[in-house]
Amino acid sequence: MEKLLVSRCLLGHKVRYDGGAHGPYDLLQRWQDEGRIVALCPEVAGGLPTPRPPAEIPGGQGAEVLDGRQPVLTDAGADVTAEFVAGAEIALRLVLQHGLRVAVLKARSPSCGNTQAYDGSFSGSLVAGEGVTATLLRRAGVQVFNETQLAEAAAELARLERRDD
Repeated sequence: MEKLLVSRCLLGHKVRYDGGAHGPYDLLQRWQDEGRIVALCPEVAGGLPTPRPPAEIPGGQGAEVLDGRQPVLTDAGADVTAEFVAGAEIALRLVLQHGLRVAVLKARSPSCGNTQAYDGSFSGSLVAGEGVTATLLRRAGVQVFNETQLAEAAAELARLERRDD
């Protein structure tokens, strides 16, 4: 049975920057009941509290953070890059430890976003980009989906399980 990494906030855990959560999502709940889910909030795992100030990447590119060219900053200008990178590295360790090939992460998050990210202006403007954790996992060969792509994630899990049989 294929397991996957899932953002804790999508499972209803109150770990979002504002202390909130998302979900529940029926499919994620089913996968959790089946024992398929390895849950993680990279920001909390990396040492940030809940609640915490909102943070964004100038330019919205997690690759720039991982490559040391951009920081992750809070709306007050505090540098939280180290915590974001630490959380991404913890996510990668979990992926390797559990042999995970699929992740469902929170859309638009500076950690977890896989197709869009906020541009760093704290104005709500989105750009094509991905978060720090999503980038690191994708670089390691993990298929990263968000909560609007659950059907695609399910299809990928099924494909992997068919291939492994």
